[in-house]
Amino acid sequence: MQIDLWQWLLGGIAALLVGISKTGIPGAGILVVPLLAAAFGGRQSVGIMLPMLIFGDIFAVAWYKRHAQWDKLIKLLPWVIIGMAAGGLALWLMGKIESSRDYMNIIIGILVLIMLALYFLQGRLGEQLTPTSKIGTASTGISAGFATMVSNAAGPVMQIYMAAHKMPKKQFMGTIAWYFFIINLSKLPVYVILSINNPKKPLITWESLKINLIVIPIILMGVFIGKWILPRISEKAFNNIVLILAGLAAIKLIIG
Repeated sequence: MQIDLWQWLLGGIAALLVGISKTGIPGAGILVVPLLAAAFGGRQSVGIMLPMLIFGDIFAVAWYKRHAQWDKLIKLLPWVIIGMAAGGLALWLMGKIESSRDYMNIIIGILVLIMLALYFLQGRLGEQLTPTSKIGTASTGISAGFATMVSNAAGPVMQIYMAAHKMPKKQFMGTIAWYFFIINLSKLPVYVILSINNPKKPLITWESLKINLIVIPIILMGVFIGKWILPRISEKAFNNIVLILAGLAAIKLIIG
């Protein structure tokens, strides 16, 4: 794989943002999806991004594991599994249809904007339609599972779900750290199987793993930057940054 300087630059910025998002500002990770897609193409960027995320997840879990609110995850995980199954099927089909990738990004972006609307309108819509209701939990889980499988883009959906529970920063970080660590690890064998099944359009290759190894120091840098930022930012600013970045990323996914 021939990689140009501009691709390394975008990949390096993405790696830094992965680290920052895992330990400091979760919303920063939303920008990784369009950056890597621009550098390496949609399908290939998915396989490059996953090992980067898992590496960052290890530090997030190590630092915030005691603060996780497991009841929020247990309610969500069954629905996430359903979404992941649908996402796996979509990835398999996208390997056969060249243009499907862009349509998936549009769908994900629309889902995120819907979740944002529900978050801001929850006071008027009533409890049944908020992200914390039974319906909201189911739709969040399915959306997050689908989005994370097809493009590693579940961050906006999950951040809106967590923000709706109005968790303190450390509980927010601990809960989302465990969620993504479990989900990203479970996706890895699926990506490998899909790559073996369709070698002409693989998700993970030896070349992509070499890129992952090279950017490890940059991810580490981001991890420590994020850890430094978290205690220095207010709860209100933290939630506002997460929601603003979620909206911007959703628009980016829709317009391409």
